[in-house]
Amino acid sequence: MHSTLSMQRSLIIGAGLILISEMFLVLSGMTVKYIADDMPVQMIVFFRNFLGILLLVPWLMSNGLSAIRTQKLRFHFMRAGVGVVAMTCLFYSWGHLPLAQAALIKQTAPFFIPVIALIWLGERISTMVKFAIVVGFLGTVFVLNPQDGAMNLAVLIALAGAMLGALAKVTIRRMRDSESPQRIVFYFAFFSAILSAGPATLVWQPVTMIQLFWLLVMAAASTLAQLFLSKAYGMAPAGQLGPFTYGSVAFAALMGWWLWSESLEMNTIAGIVLITLGGVLAVSGPGAKAKS
Repeated sequence: MHSTLSMQRSLIIGAGLILISEMFLVLSGMTVKYIADDMPVQMIVFFRNFLGILLLVPWLMSNGLSAIRTQKLRFHFMRAGVGVVAMTCLFYSWGHLPLAQAALIKQTAPFFIPVIALIWLGERISTMVKFAIVVGFLGTVFVLNPQDGAMNLAVLIALAGAMLGALAKVTIRRMRDSESPQRIVFYFAFFSAILSAGPATLVWQPVTMIQLFWLLVMAAASTLAQLFLSKAYGMAPAGQLGPFTYGSVAFAALMGWWLWSESLEMNTIAGIVLITLGGVLAVSGPGAKAKS
């Protein structure tokens, strides 16, 4: 009985942390959307990672260099290389799509993860997950909604970002046996800042104090979202917590309507339903607990 109550308590706390993480993620997206018209996305990506490192300095100083000692530097670098491109795609979508649509397409990552894990790690895909993938990508077709024979470029870029984000998450799975969440977040920000510095330099422009303030808000929100997410997955299995990540779509829809008067077309609403259903099936199906 005590064990069951403890598991239920951990699940409730984990779900709460997931929802807090998604709220910070949407806050980050709102900030990107606000400044994207006046600042190139390459600079936004650089500042997100550079300021993220500065925010982690107190943690590094209190724990010492031993906190970042690792035997898997190549995987950290790979994760950052893939992740910085995924982040660029995500930030572009935040700036050029309605908030809810950008948040939704980011949540297609669970459909790519099993395929990547099959190819790279040899993990089998259950029948339930195969069905979930089909449902999810059917929803993606609704969201894409080709008009006049042309796809929405921002949606395609967002979809590419979700696929690369899935690859980054599989890389984390490859490292999780020895790497702490804080170490993973630190190396991601460290390598991503280095990798994004070059593209940012090519489009560099003066940064105002107001822009710097919003960039700091974005970096803090993104870093907190990562830390809360990592903490949540230490509380309960990913298969049980995964469905709560779709809270970001609801938060984004509300904020987009409130601040930018955004509305969603019926095809996008249908896509939201299908992608959310597919995502819940993908992370809750057989094997989800074992892989968490």
